[in-house]
Amino acid sequence: MNILLIGSGGREHALAYAIAKSPLCTRLFTAPGNPGTAEYGENRPDLAVADHEAVKKFCETAGIGLVVVGPEAPLVAGLVDDLQAAGIRAFGPTKAAAQLEGSKGFTKDLCTERGIPTAAFARFTDQDAALAYLAQSGAPIVVKADGLAAGKGVVVAETLDQAENAVRSMLGEPGGEIVIEECLFGEEASFFALCDGTNAVPIGTAQDHKRVFDGDRGPNTGGMGAYSPATILTPALEREVMKTIIAPTLAGMRERGTPFTGILYAGLMLTADGPKLIEYNTRFGDPEAQVLMPRLASDLVPALLAACEGDVTGIALQFDAHRAALTVVMAAAGYPGAVMRGSTIRGIAEAGANNAVIVFQAGTRAENGRIVADGGRVLAVTATGDSMMEAQARAYAAVSRIDWPEGFCRRDIGRRAVAREVAGDGI
Repeated sequence: MNILLIGSGGREHALAYAIAKSPLCTRLFTAPGNPGTAEYGENRPDLAVADHEAVKKFCETAGIGLVVVGPEAPLVAGLVDDLQAAGIRAFGPTKAAAQLEGSKGFTKDLCTERGIPTAAFARFTDQDAALAYLAQSGAPIVVKADGLAAGKGVVVAETLDQAENAVRSMLGEPGGEIVIEECLFGEEASFFALCDGTNAVPIGTAQDHKRVFDGDRGPNTGGMGAYSPATILTPALEREVMKTIIAPTLAGMRERGTPFTGILYAGLMLTADGPKLIEYNTRFGDPEAQVLMPRLASDLVPALLAACEGDVTGIALQFDAHRAALTVVMAAAGYPGAVMRGSTIRGIAEAGANNAVIVFQAGTRAENGRIVADGGRVLAVTATGDSMMEAQARAYAAVSRIDWPEGFCRRDIGRRAVAREVAGDGI
């Protein structure tokens, strides 16, 4: 069948890499795509993803049998609803179900309703009320913008001044809404489940690195690197997550009349009291997709189709249990703030010459035969290995082959996983 993939980031490059392998994929189109996705099919930069009528017309003209929506914004905007209404099969949640990512307040209320373990919280639209709550609660504390913020709408405030500044920034304009929640302590992990509206099957784990600088310092970002599997999520913990977090979420959404279909990505904090939900994403993560897809040992497309058709119970996506993957994000100087665009990147082919390395492109564009930076997070240099230590060494060796003076990366991606391996607790 012909497949249309929506998006232009590193996640979409990773999904294109996996989808193009499927015997079910006749032609792959990516809209708008990037220079990396062009390796696996045809980019359609002329197709305006926000124009749902245009997307529908393209699907009809190109004979698209499946649309895979990569990023969160088109999901929250209701692209899946409009495609389904036109009889076009689309993978991803509806607009109402995508509120699990589109509104942190919505998700928190669902947690309260269904008894899902999460941090204690309060919701605010009024700045004075929020500041009064902070004065009463103290720090450390977490302040979150309610809506989509590309992974950067969260401030983990270590002091009351930091928290108050975050509140003033987020509620400085009319119409703003925030969630203030207790600061959980433990280790973070990412858990992915494939959902059909009623049932869910686990499909992988990862750990990412949100802070911009080594040692988990600096502001939150969309993600500076990741690795998979997250061995800290033992089989027993995975079962607990499915029982106490994923299953009640699906039940609650179904009872609300907004069943969830697609990828449910639970960001977890593994606390002394057990796993707690930090937040949901309603799609494959970025950069988590870049470590999940290289470990995937089975065909992705039948799993996506099964979710669309309402029955994932027979699906068991197989990941290579003896293979680790680690990705290092290279970002433009200044990220997560203002960045300079247009700098030339050399050495991508050299970095990927090892067949255990893939350089997934995110914020790039082709210009006069060159690859140039065109965003904040620009590359995800991904390597696999028989151990996390081997994957880490290969990834950083590949990073060293990339000639991009205007870029930077963290130098400690995977440090916890490597430390666990050294202690004898690896994959």
